[in-house]
Amino acid sequence: SRLKGPQEAGAPITAVPPRTAGPLCGFRRMAARVAGPELPTLLSGGPATVAMSPKQTGDASTREVSTIGSLMAPQLPSNSGEDSATQPSSSLCEESVATNLLMTNPPPCGTVIRKSAFALPSASLTFKDVSFALPAQRGGEPKMILEPCSGHFESGQLVAIMGPSGCGKTTLLDMLAAKKTAKYSGEVRVNGRPRDSLFRRITAYVGQEDMMPPHWTVKEAVRFNATLKRQPTRAHQSIEAWIEVLLEAFSISSVADMYIGSAEVRGISGGQRRRVTLARGVAAHASLLFCDEPTSGLSATDAELCVKALRTVTKRFGVTCLVVIHQPRHEVAMLFDSLVLLTSNPGRMAYCGPMAAAQSYWNHRGLPVPENVNPTDHYLDHLTPGTSLDRCDELVQAFDRVQKPSISEQVEQHFKRQGQSTKDMLTSDRSEFRRGPYAVSFGRQLMTLLRRKMRLTIRNPVALGLPLVVPVVQGLIVGYMFEGIGEKDLLRQIMFAFCMLTMLCLAGTMSLIVLITERTLMKYETSEALYSEGASALASFLVDVPLALLGALLNVLIMAALAKLDSTVFHTVLNWSLLLFFVYDSLFAFIGAVAADVRQAQVIATPFVSVFMLFNGFIVSKADAPATLFWIFEISPNAYAMQSIVVKMAENFPLEGSMLLKKFGYQESEDRKGLTVLISMIVLLRVGQQLGLKYLNDIRR
Repeated sequence: SRLKGPQEAGAPITAVPPRTAGPLCGFRRMAARVAGPELPTLLSGGPATVAMSPKQTGDASTREVSTIGSLMAPQLPSNSGEDSATQPSSSLCEESVATNLLMTNPPPCGTVIRKSAFALPSASLTFKDVSFALPAQRGGEPKMILEPCSGHFESGQLVAIMGPSGCGKTTLLDMLAAKKTAKYSGEVRVNGRPRDSLFRRITAYVGQEDMMPPHWTVKEAVRFNATLKRQPTRAHQSIEAWIEVLLEAFSISSVADMYIGSAEVRGISGGQRRRVTLARGVAAHASLLFCDEPTSGLSATDAELCVKALRTVTKRFGVTCLVVIHQPRHEVAMLFDSLVLLTSNPGRMAYCGPMAAAQSYWNHRGLPVPENVNPTDHYLDHLTPGTSLDRCDELVQAFDRVQKPSISEQVEQHFKRQGQSTKDMLTSDRSEFRRGPYAVSFGRQLMTLLRRKMRLTIRNPVALGLPLVVPVVQGLIVGYMFEGIGEKDLLRQIMFAFCMLTMLCLAGTMSLIVLITERTLMKYETSEALYSEGASALASFLVDVPLALLGALLNVLIMAALAKLDSTVFHTVLNWSLLLFFVYDSLFAFIGAVAADVRQAQVIATPFVSVFMLFNGFIVSKADAPATLFWIFEISPNAYAMQSIVVKMAENFPLEGSMLLKKFGYQESEDRKGLTVLISMIVLLRVGQQLGLKYLNDIRR
């Protein structure tokens, strides 16, 4: 910085950057205006002292410079010649630029960040006597995981939840975030009001798992959440601009166009993947943000950058952010406003208050933090049962005596004081309130999911190879085995029809692994109210089914061409083969929705496929089947397909055809009945798929 104007010894000076040559672009012009008289008010933590050489300062070796000068350098000069008519309309842009600068240049600990004029609606969080116990097993007693805890956090607070393993940190976070699927006790309120069906729209949850498709790019992953959970109050901000800010803030802009990757797909590192997950949570612009160990797997420096970004989001937008974190270093710990300390066996609260007051509290308990020791390490040393420094019971008793009464009184006060409802928080002057649990319409959900599904399919060789290449290869092999069969006797043609339909039935089993994997990802994303199960199923249907249908069509065409089937028979074979394909595709989609895992899906699918293949009138005929099992022919799609194809083939063999039809028990004029049964099965299985996706196999917490 160069110094502007004469300065007296000991007087504060202002840091001014070198002037830039040439006209300023739109962003730099906004930054210049913000960095002028307005931007110093962004940070109200007081002036910061920086070391400067005597040559720079004249008489003094240190001078006070404005806090914003040290944090936002280089500043840009304001453009005084700009049309004054643009000043009022540009305030919104100024706020956005100021936020972007703070996100990409996070201020140090102790600096107070001014709340943005476009902050999110405030959401205080109050909980009373929340507790969780595992159900009793085999006549035993329930195992208490977390004893009743109470507390209150105002909006704009960054809260750290710490404790030894097994103390119930994640359990507490899940109960507060309404993610706990097991039964628990206690009451949680937002702005003094009970949580309602709209609660998920104002919250975001960053779990421990990094669940993302491997062929997704980093930028696409962040954009996905920003698009599908866009808050009405953020309608003024460009999604793309916000994405760029997040990529920079979490140090993943250099890998923005790289794949997420997996064990099989080369992509970004595990630490970078963790930061992408955190950026996706912040992208939602939620008033309540819950993070479960977001810094796990990160270096100390990366962890500090992530927490600084969280702090900026918390203060700038008034977000209430709760973070489960393991023993951060002192610089990271001091970024938090509040601290919740738990001990284990069972989980109990030992401290709940300001982070800055924790050391004083420990001193009053006769446990001062030694010099050169990380305070959080010191706290947990005394809260871990079974260690030489174990003081768990003593600290819990001190908490019950010193802090708990005032916390309980505070909780009761905020239970009676009601603020904005969730509906009020989601209502914006710029847009009409959208009812329901999702921030965007079904059409917007479908288009976003369809775009992602198409990109992932095109990029994944396996996703294209399985439905297209494998059926073609199978068609060539089976067609070559039955080459010219259309010119031979009827019985051999019937055998060919049986093999062709069998190949179609078995082809769908390969998709079960993909269906289960995609369903797991869908469950994680729908738990965040990003989109509905119906939109996900329809997007998959519009991409996967045409691909699989094309593969089945190529399979049948190749086999029929090599077999040299009669043209009158070919149309019947093609129509019933494709109809049978839709039945089995629906069957496997249903099984993929209701089965717990791939193994269970295969166990469920095997009996259906085997029985339908056997009861097709050729392997087990109606004349030979036991009377008690005759009903299977009435629901077997293979039986109707085989019957229609064989009846059509028999028309070219008057004498032999009538004999074989009688032998196998095939009947004419049942095409309409078969068509009705198969279409009904498709509809019922698709409805069952939707119900299974919605109500079964939820993420258990």
